Amino acid sequence: MRPAALSIAGSDPSGGAGLQADLKTFHRFGVYGEAVLTLVTAQNTTRVSRVVVLEPEFVLEQLNLVLEDIPPAAAKTGALGTEAMVRAIAGVAAGLTFPLVVDPVMIGKHGAPLMDPGAIAAVRDELMPACSLITPNAPEAAALTGRPVESLDDARRAAMDLRRMGARAVLVKGGHLDGDAVDVLFDGSEWTEFRAPRIATRHTHGTGCTYSAAIAAGLAKGRPLRQAVADAKAFVSAAIAGAPGLGKGYGPVDHWAWPRDTLAED
Repeated sequence: MRPAALSIAGSDPSGGAGLQADLKTFHRFGVYGEAVLTLVTAQNTTRVSRVVVLEPEFVLEQLNLVLEDIPPAAAKTGALGTEAMVRAIAGVAAGLTFPLVVDPVMIGKHGAPLMDPGAIAAVRDELMPACSLITPNAPEAAALTGRPVESLDDARRAAMDLRRMGARAVLVKGGHLDGDAVDVLFDGSEWTEFRAPRIATRHTHGTGCTYSAAIAAGLAKGRPLRQAVADAKAFVSAAIAGAPGLGKGYGPVDHWAWPRDTLAED
């Protein structure tokens, strides 16, 4: 039976990020995609004009109905918006029996805030300890730890800090740092670095969503965490390299990408 993967995230009507990117990624990895909507945006590749966060009670109603009928083999979170939303999702996450990947989306590609200040503390204190992996980029890691993350050494320190704060495993993404795109994974006992050449392009909208969705898809297929991250890194690198060039601003990546044997059926 084909495994299912669940995204708990916001909507991007231009299709490059959020639930839309997650579902495309799940499909590409050969898993059945499910989606619980947390917030709605009005945006395109050049700007965000509005963000509307749904009521947490309605989000939980969506989530509970999915869980009772087609429980996923893995899940991920994306943009959650408010402290109340994070706390609501964390309450459910504490009882999940499958892997949960938390992508702590704080700011959209265009600079629009997608998480209020209270939500950042709720992610750190309540949601992060309930997940299998948290995947902050450098600015998000800095916001969660209270320390600047401006180098690979800073990223390693942030991973250790987040692990001490209760995360089971941490992937600090290096896309915002200088040099090659180096991501650092720490599970409390082992360090792994995932390196890829930096690609000169503005078409990187939704890379974080796509990356975390690819990891969740790998976990849903039963892959070990390091392998799931390695496959996801290869997929995202190929997706950036093959970006279709759509839009006048930060365009989407290529969700048709097919790097090496990452997507081969198990």
